[in-house]
Amino acid sequence: MSEKSAKRAPVTGEEREAGKFPKGLVLRLFAYLVAGHLFAGFLYLLFMLGGQNQ
Repeated sequence: MSEKSAKRAPVTGEEREAGKFPKGLVLRLFAYLVAGHLFAGFLYLLFMLGGQNQ
């Protein structure tokens, strides 16, 4: 096995297909989006239930 095949060069925008994002970035963005909305929904529920007790 040669040394070149053991180490991969970082993929740049020119080497990827135009307009495509890396798969890991898309998955991370989707996970943050879902987690952010779940957290926002929890806070909304918390304030709605807290406001009913006043």
